[in-house]
Amino acid sequence: MIKIIIFGLLPIVNTLAYAANEQAIFAGGCFWCLQADFDKLPGVISTEAGYDGGQEPNPTYEQVSAGKTNYAESVKVIYDSKQLSYENLLDYFWRHIDPTVKDRQFCDIGHQYRTAIFYLNDTQKQLAEASLLKLKDHFPAIYTEIAPSTHFYPAEEYHQKYYSKNPIRYNFYRSQCGHDARIKEVWRKYTPSV
Repeated sequence: MIKIIIFGLLPIVNTLAYAANEQAIFAGGCFWCLQADFDKLPGVISTEAGYDGGQEPNPTYEQVSAGKTNYAESVKVIYDSKQLSYENLLDYFWRHIDPTVKDRQFCDIGHQYRTAIFYLNDTQKQLAEASLLKLKDHFPAIYTEIAPSTHFYPAEEYHQKYYSKNPIRYNFYRSQCGHDARIKEVWRKYTPSV
């Protein structure tokens, strides 16, 4: 009898554990860098590089990187909402992009490299808009788009966790693009009001 009760509880425990996992989608230039950044954040369970913001079904890297679609290189973040709030993710996202430039990030230029928060529901939309409002007093112009997710398509396998599969190439790319130096410059003077 005890075995039946314990066995009967397992699906409930698994369902409750799963219920804490939520999703968020961000675009911040090259998805290699954004994925690497989010993978360092405690409370993030997993990330996936991909494409969002366009309409055509099943976009490929060749189509997106050539600017032939309206998709942006994006990252889907699965996170434990008991450890990390959506507001925490937004703050982390802002601090890892340059929101002051349009249709580019660092050395990547084009609409496919724009910054965006692709919301999945009304709550995410409201929180994203509120986080943007807080920044407007500190930056003369912010070009980060807040838009509904049209459909997230995973990128090809060779793009997933590129930073760990190809660390030398990835680190060379990130440093040559001036990624970290630009982030420091943009955010150096910004101090959020409490």
